[in-house]
Amino acid sequence: MSRSESRTRVIRVDQEGHRDSRADMVATEEPLEIRVNGRRLAVTMRTPTEDFSLAAGFLLSEGVITDGKQVSSIRYCRKDFGPGAEDGDNTVDVVLHKWVLPPFHYQERNVLMSSACGMCGRTSIDQVHQKSLFPVADDPMRLSEDFVLGMPETLRAKQKVFDRTGGLHAAGLFDGRTGELVSIREDVGRHNAVDKVLGGALLDGKLPLSNHVLMVSGRASFELTQKAAMAGIPMLASVSAPSSLAVDLAKDAGMTLAGFVRGNRFVIYSGDHRVVPATELAYP
Repeated sequence: MSRSESRTRVIRVDQEGHRDSRADMVATEEPLEIRVNGRRLAVTMRTPTEDFSLAAGFLLSEGVITDGKQVSSIRYCRKDFGPGAEDGDNTVDVVLHKWVLPPFHYQERNVLMSSACGMCGRTSIDQVHQKSLFPVADDPMRLSEDFVLGMPETLRAKQKVFDRTGGLHAAGLFDGRTGELVSIREDVGRHNAVDKVLGGALLDGKLPLSNHVLMVSGRASFELTQKAAMAGIPMLASVSAPSSLAVDLAKDAGMTLAGFVRGNRFVIYSGDHRVVPATELAYP
């Protein structure tokens, strides 16, 4: 059993009042302290897998780094590393090369980021919005309507930990040319799952992610839209609704935003030119 799930004793009750005691699996949630050059930047609640990718994706989303080559090393902190590092595998330090500017003071999060929050600790609107170095407005990607409708089922089929716990969000990165699901990550936090996907791509030197689609299992919020934009992803799709700020950001960035992708329909809120009938495409 991996650290992404934990066993616990539960009592199952049915409508007839029958009670059944048994072991069950729940998704693990633990704090992760993210440090940069030994200095604490943020603490987030996450499912303890892919921590290095999560930290790298978080720094990308914050505008601290844009390339894996800017990272000298990523490591778990030892217990003697300093205050707050009592649990070595719950504290990650990202060491940047000397020629990379460290985070500004205002980028430090002053509160614990829960698994439901991707922007906790920011104190102004200006601090929330980050400008991407990878513009997507001119990305030539075109997708078929059938391809978009098939993404949720493909994503759901790969959610292995969700099958056992029912308590995790998922983020999947699809290749817009081939239709392949090239990366999927799960986490108790929507934003963490996205950071794990984007951080993995960043560390592998794959940014910008042009001609790719980010599919998420929850709603399309502002922070998820911004994370996609920071990685140069031209389209974000979700099984639920977007927020008004997500729609505004997608329109401003020239990004395609689709919501309520489920069953046999979906809604396009921005960038409808990238989604066309299958008859107009040679792929996918």
